[in-house]
Amino acid sequence: MKQALIKLHIAVFLAGFTGVLGVLITLNEALLVWYRIGITVVSLFGLLVWKKALQKLPFKKALQLIFIGALIAIHWVCFYGSIKYANVSIGLVCFASTGLFTAILEPLLTNKKFSWIEMGLGFLSLAGIYLIFHFDARYRLGIGIGLASAVFAALFSVLNKRNVATVAPKTMMLYELSGGLLVLTLLMPWYLQRFPTTHLFPTLQEWGWLLVLSWFCTVWAMDLMLQALQKVSAFTQNLSLNLEPVYGIFLAFILFQEQKDLQASFYMGFVLIGVSVVLQMLRVLQLKKH
Repeated sequence: MKQALIKLHIAVFLAGFTGVLGVLITLNEALLVWYRIGITVVSLFGLLVWKKALQKLPFKKALQLIFIGALIAIHWVCFYGSIKYANVSIGLVCFASTGLFTAILEPLLTNKKFSWIEMGLGFLSLAGIYLIFHFDARYRLGIGIGLASAVFAALFSVLNKRNVATVAPKTMMLYELSGGLLVLTLLMPWYLQRFPTTHLFPTLQEWGWLLVLSWFCTVWAMDLMLQALQKVSAFTQNLSLNLEPVYGIFLAFILFQEQKDLQASFYMGFVLIGVSVVLQMLRVLQLKKH
């Protein structure tokens, strides 16, 4: 269990860089995700073919993973949309509500029993988000998009939990992200018509950031996360991901001086979210001792 938690928190640390990269890459949110997934799919396919490790899946299972991949693609578009309509700190804090949505969805979609403790911890995170939402009206659109992102992230993790025992992590990623790439490619003409942009292609520097985003923050982070998910619950994973704001916000403060734009309500909300994460980590470790 300790090894699974270590892998999970390395993945969370890597994920903390994604928000900052969302600012450094000036493409709109849909194009950013399309390039991110495209690079990841090509890289993963090449790696698995080279290692002769590509696992052929039954059609029904492949279809399930493609559907789950569509959810993560939509989650990423909403996540980067939240950052671009608000800022890195707000987008990352909204992601913390994933724990609450997982506590609701996991018992409904799996055999896991409903837990009032998990629901309470999820609401503690949501209370932190409400403090920011209620007292700082400038970011309400970004917060709304961020909450939608959290719902899709919760669905993705809960549905993934059913597959981690039967499919190798990298193969699962390849099928899922191929599904996400397909869905985004089909929706892109409509999206660009609704949200026009003059910036369709990355600059040379942005190609470098996209490679970092794809190889380190996607392939490596997701591989570690899927390995951890074999041992921990989807709720524990998603509540642990609430630490992503700690790393991401710290980087945003250093690189973009976002602390100048944030009110006291942000910090009060952030403390509530941090408390919910620590309590769940202590609870998981205590349960495993018995």
